[in-house]
Amino acid sequence: MQKPQNEDLLNRNFSFESRYASSPNEVEGMNTAQIRKNFLIDNLFTPDQFRWVLSFFDRYLTGGIMPVNSSVSLQTPDQLKAAYFLERRELGIINVGGPGRITADSVSYDLEFKEALYIGQGTHDISFISLDPETPAKFYLNSTPAVQRYPTRKISRTNAEVVELGSIETANQRTINKLIVNSVLPTCQLQMGMTELKTGSVWNTMPAHTHDRRMEVYFYFEVPQGQSVCHFMGLPQETRHIWMQNEQAVISPNWSIHSGSGTSNYTFIWGMAGENLDYGDMDFCPTPELR
Repeated sequence: MQKPQNEDLLNRNFSFESRYASSPNEVEGMNTAQIRKNFLIDNLFTPDQFRWVLSFFDRYLTGGIMPVNSSVSLQTPDQLKAAYFLERRELGIINVGGPGRITADSVSYDLEFKEALYIGQGTHDISFISLDPETPAKFYLNSTPAVQRYPTRKISRTNAEVVELGSIETANQRTINKLIVNSVLPTCQLQMGMTELKTGSVWNTMPAHTHDRRMEVYFYFEVPQGQSVCHFMGLPQETRHIWMQNEQAVISPNWSIHSGSGTSNYTFIWGMAGENLDYGDMDFCPTPELR
């Protein structure tokens, strides 16, 4: 039997993968390949194709779209069991490429490099296009379940809540840009921001910590050619690591630390979901006690 035309379009424009939640007991016995298979997300930017990974930690969706040839509309995969993508979800977007435009229910928003857009639950039609096909936009996407509609809103660098942390002496001098957070705009549970490490600094998120009431996903970018970032995860006394390359993401369970160190400075986007919106809700792990 021939597939319906809309199903062919969905298969052509979507890559969708589900990842089961893993406990500390399982992770303790994983080898390198198994850890990467369960937590690493790569190939986020394929021309004109959405790449989605659904984590069963808080049903967090991580994705990417790089429109090149034309406008690309957000379709709804069967796995969501929804009439449309944001029927019961909210969506956060940060552009990590060239200039682009997002149209949400007939309203257009232009995003430059490192600008963000929050799209509220209940938005029906969403499309993405690059304003310069020679330098295509790369829209990094995070989506979480939502029970209330909040207004769609663009967040530029000047709208962000900016925090300076760390020092050159501890190799973690960095600028935290809180973009889609409750101190900037209302959301149901999604929180997103961007941390930029200064030249000469390589450590992020130190001291390491966990937070039982929310999980995270990290997306590493602006990693120079030939350099890498080592991402640390696991229980504080049972850590594991994943070597990350440019424009890769990693899932961080709520029970796990999430910290990294690069062979050069870099930038990363953090996204969070859970039952609280308190950015400062952290259980710190003293550095000498990490194992």
